[in-house]
Amino acid sequence: MEFDVIICFETHVELKTRSKLFCDCPVDYEGRPNSRICPVCTGQPGALPVLNKKAVEYAVRAGVALNCTIDTESRFARKNYFYPDLPKGYQISQYEHPFCEDGYLEITGDDGQPYPVGIKRIHLEEDAGKLVHSSSSFKTADYSLVDYNRSSVPLLEIVADHERNPLRSVPETRTYLEKMKQTLKYIGISDCMLEKGQFRCDVNISLRPRGSQEFGNRAEIKNMSSFRYIMDALRYEIKRQSEILRSGGKPSQETRLFDEGKKITLPMRSKEDAPDYRYFPDPDLVDVEIGQGLIQEIMADMPELPDQRVNRIILEYDIPKVDALILTKDRDVCDFFESCASYCEDRKKLSAWITKDLFALLNNASMPMARCTISAKDFSILINLLSKGDITDAIGRTVLEEMFETAEGPDAIIESKGLRPIQDADTLGRVLHEVVAENADVVERIKEGMTGPIDFLIGQVMRKTKGKADPKKVRELIEVMLAR
Repeated sequence: MEFDVIICFETHVELKTRSKLFCDCPVDYEGRPNSRICPVCTGQPGALPVLNKKAVEYAVRAGVALNCTIDTESRFARKNYFYPDLPKGYQISQYEHPFCEDGYLEITGDDGQPYPVGIKRIHLEEDAGKLVHSSSSFKTADYSLVDYNRSSVPLLEIVADHERNPLRSVPETRTYLEKMKQTLKYIGISDCMLEKGQFRCDVNISLRPRGSQEFGNRAEIKNMSSFRYIMDALRYEIKRQSEILRSGGKPSQETRLFDEGKKITLPMRSKEDAPDYRYFPDPDLVDVEIGQGLIQEIMADMPELPDQRVNRIILEYDIPKVDALILTKDRDVCDFFESCASYCEDRKKLSAWITKDLFALLNNASMPMARCTISAKDFSILINLLSKGDITDAIGRTVLEEMFETAEGPDAIIESKGLRPIQDADTLGRVLHEVVAENADVVERIKEGMTGPIDFLIGQVMRKTKGKADPKKVRELIEVMLAR
């Protein structure tokens, strides 16, 4: 028996506002525990919330980017449940009247075609605090402490639609999450750093017989903040649920946890529905009216979205699509590329050196593009030197490493390190004669018609000149020498 897989996400995104959703406390991820709190965000009696306007604007901006209908009238509600990190005993969220509804995020599906994944709603709520356990796992912890610094940080919840174009496979899931994260970073509403809990998901998955229109019971896997673990959890759930269905059983509708060590999900509790939370309108907050003027203002201020930018830079800079997709994955990287492109003409070489050589240095240093020490102008000067043949690729990589370490310009490094390439034919000829004398057998193979050994001779010349010889010039000299 074959099954259709139905996957959707409740994606929780912490917004990068300066202050929290209902008070003036700063959003500070580096603050000492419980040092960024006040009576409002810790739920003290009589404390009244005041809505952060910027958080509402960010919610609308997300709705525009995800092709949603923006509701002009919205309301906050109290979502009631008990947990140690929820000081009020309820969470201020939204229920009947969210800010955004009925949108989609277009991805490339498994078949290579555009696929608009349905977005059911986007609503704004306050985040909870954070439990800090005495050991690495709450299962083995002797005690847990609560840090309320995160309490009431603005949290956007993006709920995918399991009925309208749900995700259909594990690979599509990865594509969706990466595209969602990329889009939210592009529009500037969140840094989406998974390691800081700024982008995390509740994963819903169910299976049904291939061709059936009836939805099966779904399992919800809570608070996933690693793409790799999400993929592992989904693979396990597909296997678990398919085995139950093939044996004639029916999976329970429940909330499950993922065991990262064993790579399995475990039952946590039966799945809650809306009545379990006893939603009711928050009496301390008035309804929110969003005027068309504000919506138009936000739409006019929207930055270029990833797909739009890919298409534009391919046309504007004539670079391969594969490079464009890599460059646009991170907005800071693409900004750097476009800044460089204004100083140099060889955009293909520029994109290649960013996506290979510069990326390698950044990855080794675990450094984001935003902290790169090389200026766009200096990087462009280096690419121009390479394009004109003033320096070799080997010298260029040496110079780039020094630029990365010292933030100096390429010309200064080339002069101080004596890295000007050897162009003089007499000098190169003397080195080449030494190499030929040392490798007479290689020369004989070349004379017999083999071309591969020429590269060996060039490599030997490069070694003797410590990478300063121009390989094109050396090849020309070898061809002239062997033609005599």
